[in-house]
Amino acid sequence: MFDVVAFDADDTLWFSEDSFRKYETQFVEIVAPYVPVGVDIKAALIATERKNIDAYGYGVKSFGLSSMEAAITLSNGEIPAVELQKILHGVREHLTEPVRVFDGVAEVLAQVSSQFRTILITKGDLAHQTRKVETSGLSHHFEHVEIVLEKDPTTYAHVLKSLDINPERFCMVGNSMKSDILPVLAIGGFGVYVPYEILWELDHAEHPTANTDRYVELETLSLVPEWLAQQSK
Repeated sequence: MFDVVAFDADDTLWFSEDSFRKYETQFVEIVAPYVPVGVDIKAALIATERKNIDAYGYGVKSFGLSSMEAAITLSNGEIPAVELQKILHGVREHLTEPVRVFDGVAEVLAQVSSQFRTILITKGDLAHQTRKVETSGLSHHFEHVEIVLEKDPTTYAHVLKSLDINPERFCMVGNSMKSDILPVLAIGGFGVYVPYEILWELDHAEHPTANTDRYVELETLSLVPEWLAQQSK
């Protein structure tokens, strides 16, 4: 049924969003003394991130720039430089933290890549995502790694065309309905949704109401090899 199986990376193969939550909490604690009581600091940070996506893209660096902007704006420019340095230090910590691969991922990828042409498609900052892929110990399972600025139908169509992949025989596995499933369904591909317990507020999307015969939800990544085998019978 499938010629190519693609995997998302962040929160599909390894932990990601929990670190963002950690540094969001740290941001709120740093900024709170300089902001009027009653202001929703986290909501203001998320609104700043939303505004800046077109300019900064996704990832830790984008989060860091939006954090600095939000801190200055929320405090009316009164937050001391020493507090901004704490935010910057957190961004550097975040960028350089080790990759924490989910249990069983290597075994899943070994099974899938032995049966299918297997690739990785992830979005975010090129340097950071490349470092994570290279240090994860998983890169040898993928015939090709694609790091993109956005995951939308146009981007997927471009990637698949460049790799000579028929969308109708393409399967994307990921934890984001917005980024991994809906755009793939839109170009005629198949989506395997493996939800993770934490999802970035800006990545929420409704479950598909069309092309539902080309979409499945699995509880864990460990179920993917067996499900793929069943589709190939």
